[in-house]
Amino acid sequence: MHNRSVFFISDGTGITAETFGNAILAQFDMKTRQVRLPFTDTVDKAHQAVRQINHTAEIEGKKPIVFTTLVNMEVLGVIQEGCKGMLLDMFGTFVHPLENELGLKSSHRIGRFSDVSKSQQYHDRIEAINFSLAHDDGQSHRDLAGADVILVGISRSGKTPTSLYLAMQYGMKVANYPLIPDDFERRELPPALTPFRKKLFGLTITPERLNEIRNERRPGSRYSSLENCRMEVAEAEAMMRRAGIRWLSTTTKSIEEIATTILQDTRPDRPVY
Repeated sequence: MHNRSVFFISDGTGITAETFGNAILAQFDMKTRQVRLPFTDTVDKAHQAVRQINHTAEIEGKKPIVFTTLVNMEVLGVIQEGCKGMLLDMFGTFVHPLENELGLKSSHRIGRFSDVSKSQQYHDRIEAINFSLAHDDGQSHRDLAGADVILVGISRSGKTPTSLYLAMQYGMKVANYPLIPDDFERRELPPALTPFRKKLFGLTITPERLNEIRNERRPGSRYSSLENCRMEVAEAEAMMRRAGIRWLSTTTKSIEEIATTILQDTRPDRPVY
């Protein structure tokens, strides 16, 4: 059972409201039922949202928590006047004080993704996603010189999700390459990666956690056995040390933490989109 219902209301995608709201909610040990109401950009949609929030309040006997990033003041007014939840207006909290301090008026632009067709950064992100998909798991050696970073590590150490996160969030072209038993026997990096050593960043993981992850995919196999996991982790870490590759353990880190560490190490000047 959840402790409280939480609504995220936006006249755009709602990504900002949800990201910020969940960062705050993470400080509290409770279970939530989350309801996303993006594109609430008319008065009619605002009234619908109010009815949904108020119905939840009546059924649960508790005020829903409502995070909003509404720019349209008429739409926001409907929520403010009729909502029976605990309303947290993030733009009102931050934008208005900034307007006063800067002596400037906010553009009140709806969503950071509007007019994306005119944004070079958006097109760069699309190219980065396509690049990362084409270079996932060593599928292609073409244009590795164009990669911002090449992730290396054994299977199931987090290379693919990290690659896609960096591409989607930061527009980075990321290739990822698996280290396999043939590499360990040669005691050398895959030949295709040798010219790009400065672009390499390694991911590792504890054998115990790797064993758990692999058993979900191929239970009872040699591939997922703890003995094999220990061998692969030890060989991969030894190889990365010999090659002088920067690396980190993904065992207890989220994708966001892994990506941030890689960014800080490889591209500290990279803008966030």
